[in-house]
Amino acid sequence: MSNIIELRKLNKSYNTGAGNIHVLKDLDLYIKKGEFLSIMGKSGSGKTTLLNILGLLDDFNSGEYIFNGEDITNFNEKRRSNFRNENIGFIFQQFHLIQSLDIYKNIELPLLYGSKKYDKSEIDRKIKEKLKEVGLIDKIHNRPFELSGGQQQRIAIARALITDAPLILADEPTGALDSRTSQEIMDLLVQLNNEGKTIAMVTHDPDLKKFTTRDIFLSDGEFIEGGI
Repeated sequence: MSNIIELRKLNKSYNTGAGNIHVLKDLDLYIKKGEFLSIMGKSGSGKTTLLNILGLLDDFNSGEYIFNGEDITNFNEKRRSNFRNENIGFIFQQFHLIQSLDIYKNIELPLLYGSKKYDKSEIDRKIKEKLKEVGLIDKIHNRPFELSGGQQQRIAIARALITDAPLILADEPTGALDSRTSQEIMDLLVQLNNEGKTIAMVTHDPDLKKFTTRDIFLSDGEFIEGGI
């Protein structure tokens, strides 16, 4: 199976008042299409920085980034933004839903900001289709604050799916949820993975390894074998 992501000799540093902090060090990472990958490590290991780079939300200092065979290393901000919107869906620990908008409009947002244009009937069809997938079509006119944490995360997943992006990036997707709701969210992610989505998930919870197809471990910006 071919790779959806190839990172080669990736380095990321921050300049601070205390000097230069080398966060990611010569990382090589290959993610195959259809994988469900977890990126694990202690706080400060660099895992969220790595996820942000994968999602084109953060720059890196040196190295190469190949996505689905295309070298996107030197994309400018506009090309990165368009590419990100069409190819990558995001799920965050705190959901990042806009409380003043109803569920319909929250899910619609990625369609409005992408370079591809949709007519109103197609937008309506896609939103309802994704809400049915996550089991919340009846909440289409609710506001996020009217929903439980688990329901809000399902809405966030629907939003991540709305552009039919091949890659889903999840940053601690169960971190704000109780154990029963966490199980439901992970079951949904496994279902999406079984349907062909590639998923890369940052987590500090080793119990989530039972849901994934491969696990990698970061420590002080470098991959280590076998554990945190």
